[in-house]
This record gives sequence, C-alpha cells and structure tokens, in this order.
Amino acid sequence: MKVTVFGGGYVGLVTSACLAHVGHHVVCVDQNETRVALLQRGICPIFEPGLEDYLLEGQQEQLLEFTCDAQLAVAHGDLIFIAVGTPTDEDGTADTRHVLSVAKTIGDYLAKPSVVVTKSTVPVGTADRVSEVVQQQLRQRGADISFEVASNPEFLKEGAALADFMKPDRIILGTSSGRVEALMRELYAPFNRNHERLLVMDVRSAELTKYAANAMLATKISFINEIANLAEHLGADIEKVRQGIGSDPRIGYHFIYPGCGYGGSCFPKDVQALQATAHKVGYEAHLLSAVQQVNAHQKQRLFDKVHSYFDGHLAGKVIALWGLAFKPRTDDMREAPSRVLMEALWQGGAAVQAYDPQAMEECQRIYGDRKDLVLMGTKEAAVKGADALVICTEWKHFWAPDFAQLADKMNQKVIVDGRNLYDPKKMSALGFDYLAVGRGAEAGMLEECEN
Repeated sequence: MKVTVFGGGYVGLVTSACLAHVGHHVVCVDQNETRVALLQRGICPIFEPGLEDYLLEGQQEQLLEFTCDAQLAVAHGDLIFIAVGTPTDEDGTADTRHVLSVAKTIGDYLAKPSVVVTKSTVPVGTADRVSEVVQQQLRQRGADISFEVASNPEFLKEGAALADFMKPDRIILGTSSGRVEALMRELYAPFNRNHERLLVMDVRSAELTKYAANAMLATKISFINEIANLAEHLGADIEKVRQGIGSDPRIGYHFIYPGCGYGGSCFPKDVQALQATAHKVGYEAHLLSAVQQVNAHQKQRLFDKVHSYFDGHLAGKVIALWGLAFKPRTDDMREAPSRVLMEALWQGGAAVQAYDPQAMEECQRIYGDRKDLVLMGTKEAAVKGADALVICTEWKHFWAPDFAQLADKMNQKVIVDGRNLYDPKKMSALGFDYLAVGRGAEAGMLEECEN
C-alpha cells in the first residue's frame, strides 16, 4: 500500500520503518531539512534499538523515502498518517498546532480520495478538527475531493518500540467507515496474523483510549511509589510488598516497581493533558491530579536522601550519577528524574560526575558546558573521588558492579539507589551505607542521619 507519514520524530520514524519492513511503500515527510538529510544518508537522529537497521533496509529496498516536499508526500499516499508532536501548552493541554498545520497542508495539496489517520496523541475531538481544516482548505481551492479521517493511536514503549509495532498487544482504530476499516485491516494484516488484534470503535473513544492507557500506567507507578514511601516510615520492605501484591492476577507485576518517578515524553504530558481536558468539560479529575503530585514529589526523593545523609552540607561534595535517560534503552531525558536531581545538587553547591550508556550527548545538549557537571566515559570513572553514588536509571550495565572496586574509588561508601537494584543486607555487609526506595532496612539509618 502507498502510505505517507507526516513527522520524522519518534513515532513517525518507527511507523515508517515498520510499515516499510513488511512491504508497504512509505514516504516520510518532515520540515526539518537537517533531519531529513541525515535520514537520507542512513543516519538515525534518535536512539532506538534496531531502528536504524530498519530505516536502512527500507531505503535499500526502495520502500522508504524521506523528503521535505509536502506536496509530493500528499500525492503519494492513499493513507496519510499524522505523527507530529503534541507538546504541553501553557494551560496543560496538548498543543495540536502541528497536527492542524499538517491538516491544512493536506487540504492544500490533496488531489485524490485519501484517508487521513491521526497517529499523534491528541485530545478527544481532534479528528473532527482535522476534518474541518482539510475541508476548509479544499473549499478555498474549489476542490471536490472525498476524504475520511480516522484515529489510530500509537502504543510504543521507548526502548522496545519495534517489537511493540511488529507484535502489538492491540491495534486501536477509531472510525465509523467500513471502507476505512477495510483499508486499515489490509495495512495491518502483517501484524495481525496470530490472532485478532484490531479493535474498532468510534473516533472519540479511540482518542480517549490512548490517554486512558497512559494515565492508568502512570497511576500504577505513583501508587507503588506512595506505598514505598509509607514502607520507609513503617520499617517494611517495598520489594516484598511488590511481590506480594503482584502475585494477585488482578494487579500483576507490570508497572509496580518503586523508584524515583516516571518521566519521558508520554506519561507526564498525557496525564496533564487528560486532566486539562477534564477541566475544560467541567469535571475535576482528582485522581489524575494526585498521580502528578506524587510523581513530582518522588522525583525529589533522591535529592532529599542525599541532602539528609550529608546533613544539608552539599557544598564541595562530588556526587556520581549512574543513568541520565528517563529509562533504559533510550537517550531520552525529557522529564527525567536525573534532571531534577542534578539541578537540585547544583543549587546546593555539589558537583556531578555522570555516566549513561546512551544519553551523554543529550545531556551535553541540554546543559552545555558547566564546571559542576563532568560526563565520564565509563561507570567506573564516574565514581572516582565521589562522596556518594546515585542510581537514576536501571540500565542492565549497572546491575552487577564490582563493589570492591567502587569502594576503592569512592571517597565515601554511600549508594543512593533510585531503582532498588541491590540487596540491602549484602550492601551493609560490604560496608556501604545503602539508601534505596521503600526498603525498610534503611529507615533507621536514615533517621540517624537526620538526627
């Protein structure tokens, strides 16, 4: 099938690469000339495992091309996907300007019957607005061309996006058109062979499904973090509690790992946007507000632990950080807990020595050159001369370090573990002061530090 994808960002590239991988002919269009030039040379501008190989394969097979020419792209596609960004606006809502700009472009150049598909995460009612904008542009041109608008939200996890697209849990399609459903079934047939994954519903329900899914997952994370904080006060071990509640199939083990809060491009933005949508229609979503408040508090917890351990005397301290990305297998630092921690440490007068397997360049881009930030080439180099080590991201690279080597390199044997990677009893036996999230064994030690 002939497919056009507007947007050369995360969602657009994964969608383009995977559709081309199964044999569809895809044109991906983006306004950023530098990004398009890189893609045309086979260079992927973002880190996602396996994505660059898929992009190269698609171009070599002549099934995938990148362009800045919107007119060419619109002319190509029988299915035209909108996969551009929807950042948070000042009032907390999702900013749909880029989506509607693409809709205007489609209306300017549409020359044959087509289906416009919103892939971006958009507020309920956006597909209706897209349809209105396209129709308005067609009227201005005096063109009578039929088109339909459908919703097909993405459910991609950074770090596992190719697997999510190639073997989806579900494919949500919002449409009331039998023709559109037939076309989308044909498009997704290669991903829908094992069992029926396509769930067809009205457009507004499809748009809300995306937000509801992310809000539910964010709620689970904030809930387990709330219980973890309570466990510290009660002398309980949240890891035991997690296993106890996760064994209940109604709860399950997914997204109940305590830590230093969620980040990334989706959960923070989407929970806030859903709350803003509720407010617009006169409904106060109290649970969504609490989810955000707990997460904001949780991102401060690592700093609070470091601050308490050193009795507030952070000036001149060197803090090692393992992990800058908001999660493993990505270089994405949007809303990352590491950023909250580093900025608080700097304000307190501490210096940071940081290491991440993928996000070092992104960190340099965000913060530039600072005397109190040194990006180190290895995790071992990051701890040399450090007064404490803080773990922000659970890269597998960090799961089994040489603790004797750490002890030799560090000024003080202190580990603040935001991902609960290690056994508190083992760490105590090795002579480390170990402060994790919701591990009851540390509560007494933390109280002593505070006193």
